[in-house]
Amino acid sequence: VSLEAGILQPLHREQLNSAPAADPGVQQLLPTAETASVPEPPDTKTCSPQEYIEHYIFPVLLPGLAELLHRAQEEKCFERKRTKFNACDFLTEWLYNKNPKRKDESFTEFSSIPFVKDWLKDHPRPPIPLSLLLSEEAASIVIQSFWRGYRVRCDREVQELRQWQKKLREEKHIAETVKKFWAKQEAR
Repeated sequence: VSLEAGILQPLHREQLNSAPAADPGVQQLLPTAETASVPEPPDTKTCSPQEYIEHYIFPVLLPGLAELLHRAQEEKCFERKRTKFNACDFLTEWLYNKNPKRKDESFTEFSSIPFVKDWLKDHPRPPIPLSLLLSEEAASIVIQSFWRGYRVRCDREVQELRQWQKKLREEKHIAETVKKFWAKQEAR
């Protein structure tokens, strides 16, 4: 079912709990395009909560939830314990951009939505850890470069050189010499 068809037609309980179409008894229960007539949507002020949900909420929300699952699978949320993907943010952005009242407007990112801007101004979020922002390739490069550096620093000759440099810095007062040099440069 296309997105537009799902939004315009109410979703019935039979469609939610549909079984495989192999059973002919079940096939007769399911509405088909020829037999299903689109009933007029009930009045929003007088209908029951169940009718309101079936006619006004589910036709909009269910395509968004389906898109959310596709995106979560792309972001590998089902394979990892932690990811940068935030399902609530995605669904908020999707529903905001698919709102029929915003039909002719351009796509708006989550952080640019007016009510989200106001909320984040009062309730700032902590930054996302670098481990979640890096791709697998970038993370492997960081880990490999750290490991190579560690192995080089463990080398006896390199440790000897580093100890000699430390001793030289302490004996010659390199830090003080550098401070004096920059003080003289700033005085000019």
